[in-house]
Amino acid sequence: MIKKYVFIALIAAMALASSVGLGEEPEELTVFTAASLTGAFGEIGQLYENETGMSVAFNFDGSQALRTQIENGAYADLFASANKRHMNALRDGGLINNSSMVVFTKNRISLIIPRDNPAKISNLSDLARPGLKIVMGTKDVPVGDYALQIIDKLGNDSAYGPDYKAAVLANVISQETNVNYVVTKVALGEADVGFAYVSDITEDMAEKVDKIDIPDGFNVIAEYPIAVMQESEHPAQSQDFVNLVTSDRGKAILERYGFSPA
Repeated sequence: MIKKYVFIALIAAMALASSVGLGEEPEELTVFTAASLTGAFGEIGQLYENETGMSVAFNFDGSQALRTQIENGAYADLFASANKRHMNALRDGGLINNSSMVVFTKNRISLIIPRDNPAKISNLSDLARPGLKIVMGTKDVPVGDYALQIIDKLGNDSAYGPDYKAAVLANVISQETNVNYVVTKVALGEADVGFAYVSDITEDMAEKVDKIDIPDGFNVIAEYPIAVMQESEHPAQSQDFVNLVTSDRGKAILERYGFSPA
């Protein structure tokens, strides 16, 4: 009789353990990612899921917005920023695993214009033309900060004249919180020109927008760091994701999307 009760108790315990297991949420990496990496990281994330079986949840936004969310307690396993400034702020706040931080790719800024170019923009001098509609990022989002640095450089060059900077800034009709919004407004014809990354001219967008290169002497090279968060519940898996990003396969995906090697 006792053996019978022991057997029943064992079956009940196994059933309970099984039901608990079924109710558990599957493990998932949460990756806070600069908006300009949307296409490339979407593909890298799929590759990671296929190889590990662990799902990846991305939060794509401006780096400054992601940093603020993390500082205010939002959970993330990883943070990939479009500049070092916001990553360094989290490092200084003790929020990242410092040894995991690495610059994994670079990017360049270009002017983007609607494919039909109704404003007939052909060079950087045109940005100062009265009545032009320019869209760019806010000063806190990396793409906006880079644009302001470029405008400063142009304004300090005698070829553009002392009034160039003021004239360009007077033409700015909108400052967006991430680069995807800049690209969308130009693609929709809501602006004549915008400051975006070279990588933003994706295959889909190439039908809607064109780019005007900014010479090296005036351009800014964006450096993208990634790091594992100090509070990550999956530090080993997060480091595996970093390793994939920095691998030859990860680099090939990034380069296909218009990024440059770190």
